[in-house]
Amino acid sequence: MKTVGAYEAKTHLSRLLKQIGKGERFIITRHGMAVAVLQPPERTQRNDPATVIAEIRAFREQHRLDGLTIRELIEEGRR
Repeated sequence: MKTVGAYEAKTHLSRLLKQIGKGERFIITRHGMAVAVLQPPERTQRNDPATVIAEIRAFREQHRLDGLTIRELIEEGRR
């Protein structure tokens, strides 16, 4: 992991972000003391579209509008 001073990090942030996008990590220091770590975000797990659609359908089955229309809900929200 590379070390970068706070002033240099501020001055060259766009360059650092490009390197971070490639997987590099940096420790930012102030007066020689580590104050922060710049690193790429952890990968988030992507859900399978078919699974998401099934979950939405299950939600819709459990939550009904009981005959209300969208227009009625909008009007109710304005009151």
